[in-house]
Amino acid sequence: MTTALDSRTRRPSEVTGQQRVIEQPAYILHRYPHSETSLLIDVFTRQYGRVVLIAKGAKRPYSLLRGALQNFQPLALSWGGKTEVRTLMRADWMGGMPPLLGQNLLYGFYLNELVLKFCAREDPYEKLFEHYVRTLTHLAHDEPPEPVLRRFEHALLVETGHAAALDWCVVSQSRVHADRDYVYDPNRGICPLDCTDTGVWPSMRGQCLIDIANDDYRHPLTAMQSKRLMRFLLHHHLQGSTLATRKVLMELQQL
Repeated sequence: MTTALDSRTRRPSEVTGQQRVIEQPAYILHRYPHSETSLLIDVFTRQYGRVVLIAKGAKRPYSLLRGALQNFQPLALSWGGKTEVRTLMRADWMGGMPPLLGQNLLYGFYLNELVLKFCAREDPYEKLFEHYVRTLTHLAHDEPPEPVLRRFEHALLVETGHAAALDWCVVSQSRVHADRDYVYDPNRGICPLDCTDTGVWPSMRGQCLIDIANDDYRHPLTAMQSKRLMRFLLHHHLQGSTLATRKVLMELQQL
């Protein structure tokens, strides 16, 4: 899917304040009404990170943009302008991505909310973009969602600078031992379980930390502890801000 986009991508200009971008691979994160006929769209792009664009006339019944601007579908976007909100000039649907259905659709909105919360506008996150595309692809093909979501959450924290190395103990300055227990101090990293002032930090088995570092969630204990760890870290770095999609998911699980 991304290969077709690669062949049409132009490298960004090294000159600041670039006025025009042509056929940039992108996905829509959120759409906002702007006027009776226009939309503001927050998009996640491969080379420019999050960008806010105004899609003029996109709400008109016969607008070409109306059908193209769909969530979770690969797009090639062209835009221009110098202000913080650029003007969308063209949107081409690239195809190749099955639609997200059922609960996977809600998982997709969860990914979008994480990107909106953690990624600053116009900072490039090319590796995270690839993780995003890969995660949508797995969800679209009905792969088990738990390991898919854990991999993306971990990648998000790493690529935005919010995650320490999981297989390295900052106290002993050595590799984590599989048969020992540790805690994750969000201000320092991995510490031994008997480290003083552990507070409410989550305790983790060494093997689970090694598994998460290697994106291996096959062991039931790793699956359980990774979910608890990612929930703790996301909550910590959001500083009290809530995730609307997570609340909905938790409510659905209680039905």
